[in-house]
Amino acid sequence: MSDIKDMMFEDSKDLLDEIDSNDISEQCIKLKKLEDKILEKEKELKELKDESDRISSQVIPELMQEQGLSQLKLADGSAVTVAKTYNCTVNKEQIESAYKWLRDNELGDLIKNEVAVSFGVGEDNKAQRLLDLAAENGYQPSTKTKVEPMVLKALYRERIESGLDMPSDLFNLFIKDKTKITRK
Repeated sequence: MSDIKDMMFEDSKDLLDEIDSNDISEQCIKLKKLEDKILEKEKELKELKDESDRISSQVIPELMQEQGLSQLKLADGSAVTVAKTYNCTVNKEQIESAYKWLRDNELGDLIKNEVAVSFGVGEDNKAQRLLDLAAENGYQPSTKTKVEPMVLKALYRERIESGLDMPSDLFNLFIKDKTKITRK
């Protein structure tokens, strides 16, 4: 048994002799520095985006409002406008209540129903049948309901612009100004 161990050790020793541990070490250090640099740049990018958002949604809209301006042309020909942006999502804890509210307010057609049936290997022919047939054959279809985010956002904008509200305990709602610069 020890002969096999000795032979394995000799074989691996040959492999270790061929590997330059300095090269591996250098490349690992290089990779680590690159990963650190990427994290630093991502943090810097996030800070830039936050500052851009602050200027776009607060600073410029306030300055333009103080001057009574709704739009502005810059010397380079760019156009500056400020518009409201609307956002609305369903509170995760209140999905059923939110869907009930939509249905009660005659907005149930915004809710999508997805129905799926799982089949085993080699059952492609059964997969072609409708859900009724799947249920008759003992398969339990799974269903999922959802409202597309852009549809919900548009609904919120329409309701606000029509003077109607939406329950903030069921939906995450916010409106903010956004500056748009159309470059020449």
